[in-house]
Amino acid sequence: MTSLETRPSDAFTNDRKHVFHSWSAQSMINPIVVAGGEGAWFWDDAGRRYLDFSSQLVNVNIGHQHPKLVAAIKEQADRLCTIAPIHANDARSEAARLIAEVAPGDLNMVFFTNGGAEATENAMRMARLHTGRHKILTTYRSYHGATAAAIQATGDPRRWASEPSTPGIIKFWGPYPYRSQFHSQNDAEESQRALQHLEDVIMVEGANNVAAIMLESVVGTNGILVPPPGYLAGVREICNRTGIVMICDEVMAGFGRCGEWFAVDHWNVTPDLICFAKGVNSGYVPLGGVIISDRIADTFRERQFPGGLTYSGHPLACASAVASINIFKEEKIVEHARHLGNDIVGPALQKLKEKHPSVGDVRGLGVFWAIELVRDRATREPLVPFNAAGADNKPMVDVITACKAQNLWPFTHFNRMHVVPPLVITDQEMRDGLAIIDEALNVADSYYTGK
Repeated sequence: MTSLETRPSDAFTNDRKHVFHSWSAQSMINPIVVAGGEGAWFWDDAGRRYLDFSSQLVNVNIGHQHPKLVAAIKEQADRLCTIAPIHANDARSEAARLIAEVAPGDLNMVFFTNGGAEATENAMRMARLHTGRHKILTTYRSYHGATAAAIQATGDPRRWASEPSTPGIIKFWGPYPYRSQFHSQNDAEESQRALQHLEDVIMVEGANNVAAIMLESVVGTNGILVPPPGYLAGVREICNRTGIVMICDEVMAGFGRCGEWFAVDHWNVTPDLICFAKGVNSGYVPLGGVIISDRIADTFRERQFPGGLTYSGHPLACASAVASINIFKEEKIVEHARHLGNDIVGPALQKLKEKHPSVGDVRGLGVFWAIELVRDRATREPLVPFNAAGADNKPMVDVITACKAQNLWPFTHFNRMHVVPPLVITDQEMRDGLAIIDEALNVADSYYTGK
């Protein structure tokens, strides 16, 4: 019996016997067996359907099983499944052209990887080689991947178990108006003080030692932290003045997720390098990469770039990216994401904040939103502690369970619920999902201790 002929009931048994799951204690998980999906929905082997408010790992931007995207992969498989990256290939070349076309400014070349972690790894390598400097500055409350340098660049607890790792990566605090490290009273103060903090870090680390500042344009898993006005432009100015490379990690925030092709487009900022993955083809085939400015690409015109991957620019993956970008344009998916954020999600979450005392803050853009849950609005005590586990995390587990009981699959992290369904979700499906969250927040309210 081949793998394609196994009985559905075997999938769970074989998973538990043979699949080693990421970020998991293997005996403590009980995965559902996913049998299929369509649009904003997926279903298990028993036929139970879930409205996917997670986009899996915030990557299925185009929705499950888009027929044109599936057809493009099949067509490419019939023509050419794989070819070494030393060759030119029509799928790879067209994917690079289309990505550069929607990227800001002079970001005109693409180095392809298999995913986001490899993208951030290679972006840091490019910055170091371009500048001849070795330090990389990244923020706390960030995630850049799980490979060696990427996990060291990460600013959340997922980094801890891998330390010590790649040297030369320095952390600083980015803006977070709701929980300001700078005692700011408004967005303008937060932006100014966060930029001054960054200037101070560069001063004590030595600007002539710093190759790059790498940050998520809009912080993803660690809170969907939208930078206040002026912040990204301020980082760009600092980089221009000091010769530091500005790297924007848009693995999660890019390709329509924030209601623009790239999140930086909201602020008309052009970084030197953009890291991408996830939404470029919605994970139908593994793909990521770095979009490179002319200035940095010129460094390697007559100098070898010492990095590469066997599957860089894989034809199946690139064909899916070509199809995806064209579908985005034909179906106006970026515009739809902007509409969802402006007209449905943003107003609805404000109403939830007014209704539920456990909602301390809501924030986001496009189809990229966070609901931050607290025990006390006055003190802003989180509903569960930072990096909570076991019994400490019970309130969030109860909220998650309430969502799943109503066939909504949520995305949560620490004390937050994220509203991140596929960008193709309909207006009514979005409203239905938000109504389920409304009910689930009654569970969070039951843990509220403030006045």
